[in-house]
Amino acid sequence: MNRISITSFIAAAGLWGWGAAQAQSVTLYGILDTGVEYINHASANGSSVVRMPGNTGELPSRWGLRGVEDLGGGYKAVFTLESGITVGTGGLGQGGRLFGRQAFVGIDGPLGLLTFGRQYSMLYRAIFDADFIGPDIYGIASLDAWIASARSDNTVAYQRHFGPVTVGATYSFGRDASPTGGTNTPGSGTCAGNLAGNSEACREWSAMLKYDVTAGGVAVGYDRQDGGPGATANLFNGIAPVALAGSGNRDSRFLLDGYFKLGNFQLGAIWLNRQVEFNGPGAKNITSNQYTIEAGYQVTPSFLIDGLVQKIIDRQQDTRASMEVLRATYFLSARTAVYAQAALLQNSTYAAYSVSGGGSSTPGKGMNQFGMMCGVRHSF
Repeated sequence: MNRISITSFIAAAGLWGWGAAQAQSVTLYGILDTGVEYINHASANGSSVVRMPGNTGELPSRWGLRGVEDLGGGYKAVFTLESGITVGTGGLGQGGRLFGRQAFVGIDGPLGLLTFGRQYSMLYRAIFDADFIGPDIYGIASLDAWIASARSDNTVAYQRHFGPVTVGATYSFGRDASPTGGTNTPGSGTCAGNLAGNSEACREWSAMLKYDVTAGGVAVGYDRQDGGPGATANLFNGIAPVALAGSGNRDSRFLLDGYFKLGNFQLGAIWLNRQVEFNGPGAKNITSNQYTIEAGYQVTPSFLIDGLVQKIIDRQQDTRASMEVLRATYFLSARTAVYAQAALLQNSTYAAYSVSGGGSSTPGKGMNQFGMMCGVRHSF
């Protein structure tokens, strides 16, 4: 990352009560990651596709600004503005938002970090260390696309560390203010909230508890989205999303994970339980369970091999899928890497999960998929 230091001098001793020079540090950072992908059975008629994916490679492309100002007494002001980039076209991600990935401001200090704005769910932060494959084009988000985009608008967030223990929580007053038909939060529709007389509509809250030491750690996380006008729940299994228009409806995820490191080897295990609940007579709720094992080995300082195996089960909609991923990354420098990866997904008879998180590539029901991608990424 490149750092730009900006120092402001206030000459008048009485200006807003300040009598000394104040300094602010601003960091410009980013990642550019893209390549070429092949997927077979990329449509209902079984056609294949070769493309430059729009969403991600090993990591989603982005640029951002992160700032810190020392306020004294152990406190500091912080902010982050982060924009998603579609490298192949130069477009903006997150439905065309300028700062669609993150946009928040807050205060950090001895009592913890309190921030306000567009921010990640604590479930995303709880999964971060165990899911070292991360928001890869072939990863956990292939079976639940929301995981890689677990963020909300109009959010208050709090985090605090107690030695190896980290606690955190968020609360959103209106989780998705995208224009109608926007693509900000995959599978969740639009749900702006802030409705007079309906304090539950489009709310979202999350919580996290983590324990981390040098050798590994464990975490639990929870996220709940309340229904409201425009809200939907997509199970990403080829079945049409279900409406969550009533504020009494819920879409919640519970996470339990753990990881450990031994020399150059690391292992992660993740269980994600999802509950879509409907408030009404005769309503049938939907439950899915996703199980993931990830492993990685640093063969040399410049060469990393990692991968995962995972399975998802949705009994109510009678859809299941299994998926295997193998990835190799070669680091040309501290900032630049090239990679090759391949994934195989097996759908059950009525399922149409997609192996790729790189954009529209949904197979026909019961079709298996193979995907592979070679790419390059650079960080700054």
